[in-house]
Amino acid sequence: MSVARRDGDRLLLPGLATAHSHAFQRALRGRAQRARGSFWSWRGLMYELASRVSPDDVHALSRFAFAELARAGVTAVGEFHYLHHQPDGTPYAERTALADAVIRAALEVGLRIALLRVIYERPGHGRAPEGAQRRFVDASLDDALGDVEALAARWSGEPRVRVGVAPHSVRAVTLPSIVEAARFAEARAMPLHMHVSEQRREIHECLAEHGARPVRLLADAGVLGPRFVAVHATHLAADEVRALGGSFACLCRTTERDLGDGLPPTRELVRAGARLCFGVDSHASSDPFEEMRAAELDERSRTERRALLEAPVLLEAASAGGYAAIGMAGLEREDEVALDARDDALAGARDATLDDAVVFGAGPRAVRSVCVGGAALALDATRAREEFERRLSALAL
Repeated sequence: MSVARRDGDRLLLPGLATAHSHAFQRALRGRAQRARGSFWSWRGLMYELASRVSPDDVHALSRFAFAELARAGVTAVGEFHYLHHQPDGTPYAERTALADAVIRAALEVGLRIALLRVIYERPGHGRAPEGAQRRFVDASLDDALGDVEALAARWSGEPRVRVGVAPHSVRAVTLPSIVEAARFAEARAMPLHMHVSEQRREIHECLAEHGARPVRLLADAGVLGPRFVAVHATHLAADEVRALGGSFACLCRTTERDLGDGLPPTRELVRAGARLCFGVDSHASSDPFEEMRAAELDERSRTERRALLEAPVLLEAASAGGYAAIGMAGLEREDEVALDARDDALAGARDATLDDAVVFGAGPRAVRSVCVGGAALALDATRAREEFERRLSALAL
């Protein structure tokens, strides 16, 4: 059954979600591309940015990042938020000042947002936080979960906001804390997101500390389940693919390409029963259509075969899958993205293969209007861009 439908000179889609975002990293686009090496060398540049930004900076960077997503057809975002404290690690007087700044930015644009509050205890086994990492780390797990509860209470009256729990990774959070965070999320019916097996180094460190690979460790600890979102899931053993069969796999292909992460076993994950969703992650690109088609086209490169994931599957993942992953199941039907059927990229689109035309042809240029909860979003991002550029200049990256 087709997800897209024709309405005169428009092609209508349900709401589109990006389930994994680090909005402040939009400041790095075009500034980090010459960083030779690997993910780890890029991370050093990201930490430099993270060490400098103020709450007002975070608000301005996020607002433009979200405005750009809205113009591209995104209606809901899962923000994997790990900037919590002042540069020296001291909490702000209002502990959730940075998270609140991100939420306000999304609401000002008109998007739905799930603030996925990150738990970050350490940079790795036996290592103490340093530099920008001090902004990520809480004094205790109770402090981190207390912030989750405070955010949920503060924004409970706003229908466009959800709050979730996000242990950063097996590298950055101890196993007992991951298990406790999972129980906390389950008891409150919150989404549970986690970076999983993005880098081979993460796997080697997990084997050294625990004697098990990341997904196997989480499966044996009872952490996986229908609310669990494995972000990246790039380097998996066969038994780990099977273990993710009842969870979400969030692919962030434009960022994973940019960082040289590798190619995930997408077809095997789908066959195992994992539910796909997509994320823009570092905002190296803000194009939800590219995220969709990249999942299929990169899989073709990996397997040397074609048509492994059909367009309706990809559109469902970007819409219903993404919404469900961030705790907003069903709300995609209350939102709408209208594409201009007269856009050159959609010329010749046939009703019988409308989803294919959208996934493999459309881009942000084709977006005519975006509605969230029946309200049309203002897609002129001029003021947000001007403030973004002013803040970026002041940061002197």
